[in-house]
Amino acid sequence: MGKVIAIANQKGGVGKTTTAINLGGCLGVLEYKTLIIDADPQANSTSGTGFDPRSNKNIYDCLVNGVDPKEIILKTESPNLDLLPSHIDLVGAELEMINLPEREYLLRKAIAKIKDEYDFILIDCSPSLGLITINALTAADSIMIPVQCEYFALEGLSKLLNTIKIVQGRLHPDLEIEGMLLTMYDTRLRLANQVVDEVKTHFQELVFDTIIHRNTTLTESSSHGATVIMHDASSRGAVNYLNFAREFLQKNNLTKIGNEDKIIEIDNEL
Repeated sequence: MGKVIAIANQKGGVGKTTTAINLGGCLGVLEYKTLIIDADPQANSTSGTGFDPRSNKNIYDCLVNGVDPKEIILKTESPNLDLLPSHIDLVGAELEMINLPEREYLLRKAIAKIKDEYDFILIDCSPSLGLITINALTAADSIMIPVQCEYFALEGLSKLLNTIKIVQGRLHPDLEIEGMLLTMYDTRLRLANQVVDEVKTHFQELVFDTIIHRNTTLTESSSHGATVIMHDASSRGAVNYLNFAREFLQKNNLTKIGNEDKIIEIDNEL
């Protein structure tokens, strides 16, 4: 049975979609069958994996109309990576879901139909704490929190952690924190190093060792509708996310790597 991970942070622009697409792509390359669920009305995971958000049935049909997700899932060009697409219609889904029975568990019920077919299911959440995100947290086994290496990224963490506690207390007591992933790190900025130190000091073992550097190839790959490892496997972005995928697997006791193999240093552009 696959593990479901919600990639969430109510702050926008911290790397949720980039992480969903590229962690999924790297897990697929490492031969783990992975599904990305695009639960964001902006549908960036959908376009970022090469699909037109306007031309397919999508997660809205699963949540509101009860369509079987097996009828909607798309196969990406990246090996072992599938997508459950999103659409701008998802903006109105929260209003339509309000009067539905067990509205907080609609995504969980949809995922139950396909959970056995994947090793990992990654939910790309919207930058909000609305009903769709609550559905994602209720459906997930754990939550992964991308944290941008900038000062304002720290301000929303307490609110997100409080929301997680509420979900754990009222809806999903087994929800765990998978970890915090530091993203958009620029070695030239003193503030970035201060943020890294502060996050690791406060959250300690919850913070992944791997740090995602700011890298133009990550943006380029998304604009081409491809994962970074398929677009340019030698880039810093690809190496970062491959290292992160390996650390993620190690944390889940699915692989063993030595410390000397954990971080690969390269001299590509930032």
